[in-house]
Amino acid sequence: MPNRLITLCYRKIVDANSTKPWEKLVFEDSYTEFKMQAQLYNQEKKYRSFAELKQHVPGADKLHFLVSAAVLGYLQQLNNMVPDILNNLGQHFLKFDQFQFQIINSDILDKSKHQVAIKFYSQPLIWHDTLNQYLLVSESANSGEPALTHLLAIQPYLSIYSLQTQASQNHETNPG
Repeated sequence: MPNRLITLCYRKIVDANSTKPWEKLVFEDSYTEFKMQAQLYNQEKKYRSFAELKQHVPGADKLHFLVSAAVLGYLQQLNNMVPDILNNLGQHFLKFDQFQFQIINSDILDKSKHQVAIKFYSQPLIWHDTLNQYLLVSESANSGEPALTHLLAIQPYLSIYSLQTQASQNHETNPG
């Protein structure tokens, strides 16, 4: 049976309704950075929302990248573990090695409209099976050693980002 390698993507949305301390820090610092960086694209103070800046000011799309610098330290605090995603035992296990920061919405004069998303891309996992709403996955194991598995519930904002099928390394010989 071929191995199926998957990469999962979890999209975490942070906004004024976020309640966890880490989320509040991301919200506060990304909003402060947005207000500061937006001044460069809004020197005449004609616009107040991120959407208006994107629509009328060339290069305003760079605000995603420029504002992301404000949250890099908070991402390092996660120690490469995807937040919120737990296995069936209630433990964090999903490691990420890439992320993408995105400003969904923001307003220079109304902090409550600020909303950002961080997409976390997992390291490749072997997808063994699907059991009802759970994925049975494991990290790649050395051959000959048992693979430690995790049951992971399929949940909102979590999806399979990529799928790769590999031929199994089956060492059986054909008695032919």
